[in-house]
Order: sequence, then structure tokens, then C-alpha cells
Amino acid sequence: MRKDINIPEVENVFMAAIQEWNDDFLDNVWNVYLINDSDHDLHDIMVVSKAFGTLNSEMRKTSLLRHALVEMPAVSAVKIEMIENSVLALNNEFMLTYFIGNTLYDRKYTFKAGTLGKQTLEEVPILFKEGVIVR
Repeated sequence: MRKDINIPEVENVFMAAIQEWNDDFLDNVWNVYLINDSDHDLHDIMVVSKAFGTLNSEMRKTSLLRHALVEMPAVSAVKIEMIENSVLALNNEFMLTYFIGNTLYDRKYTFKAGTLGKQTLEEVPILFKEGVIVR
């Protein structure tokens, strides 16, 4: 039955983390954005995020966070969530599911532990800010 399901490869849709000032915390925080750099509108979008990994020789994981979006136009970006500083030492995973027309797309993006930093910055398309991109 699974062999009958065809899920095509995701192209030109990715996640980016950008460090931005937050007035509530009075500090720079990492915000994760969903970037649609394709020519297609996305709809019925679901993003499920979690953090996991080993901290002080102990396995840690966060609860799941779920985000739903009805539509996202072509060549656009939307902020998904802030990554708390305390979980930067963990792997931060984002599972993305969306439709283009009647076709389902699915992809997992992982910001590996310790990769959010100044040494891995590059310009994020559409936003034109420095950030860490996971394709």
C-alpha cells in the first residue's frame, strides 16, 4: 500500500534561522522562518517542531509544537517560531507538510546542535538577512 503513495521531492522550500532583536527578552534570539522560494503557492501547511539530544550526558527532548498555516504565496517567507536559547545545544527538528494543488509534499529539516552561530551565516533569499539555512 505504501508503494502506491508518491510523495515528490521538495524543491525551493526550506527553513532558515535568523538572529533578531526581541523586545520581550531584551536580547537577540533565533527565529525560524519557512521560506517559499518557488513559483507555487503552498496551502494546508503543517509544521511540527521539537528539540532533542544529549545534554550533560543525559538524553533530553522538548514537547512537540504544532503550527498550521492555511496558505503561503509563492516567493514569500513566514516566521514559524523562536528557538529558546536553552535548546540551542540540542538538535532542533522541523517536520513540514504542505500541498501544491492536490499533491502532498513532506520534508524534515534539522538545525543540528551547535550550528546556529556566526560561523555558519549566509544570506537568506527573500528576507535578505544573514541566517542559517537548512535545505
